[in-house]
Amino acid sequence: MEKEAPLTIKDGRVVTLRYLLRENDERGQVLEVMDNYYPFEFLFGTGSLLPAFEDKLKGLSERDYFTFTLAPDEAYGQPQAENIIDVPMSAFEMDGRVPDGMLAEGQTLTLKDDQGDPHTGRVVEWNKETVKMDFNHVMTGKTLHFSGQVLHIREATPEELARNHHIPADGIRRD
Repeated sequence: MEKEAPLTIKDGRVVTLRYLLRENDERGQVLEVMDNYYPFEFLFGTGSLLPAFEDKLKGLSERDYFTFTLAPDEAYGQPQAENIIDVPMSAFEMDGRVPDGMLAEGQTLTLKDDQGDPHTGRVVEWNKETVKMDFNHVMTGKTLHFSGQVLHIREATPEELARNHHIPADGIRRD
């Protein structure tokens, strides 16, 4: 009896990974952990992930280990000055005042723009009139080192392909 070839990572397959993401190299600060209890599951090839991330995973099989590093220009790029803006203090007020503890250096806040779209940024500094917010991605300017393992690969369902997103076993989308 001929053994079936293992599935490999390619477009149209749902991939489940565990990984440790560190800054710079294998000894760097831990930025993110996706483990066996809370793995990273996604539909490969939809354009929703970093292209260089997908390039490094393409062709791997279940149980394969991986380790790779993405330079800032392969990941989230360099910080852009136009993404650091002064927001009027009034945008942070609730019932005429800014809640205690809301404004702290490094605090992450989500604000809506004029079209109602949410944007997440970090508080840089503030005065009584404005709050300087950095809306660059939190990983902008960082070298990202991934090490992990492919846990599972399966063919996407027709519904997942139509939605261009994987559907978890419990049916609850978490993105």
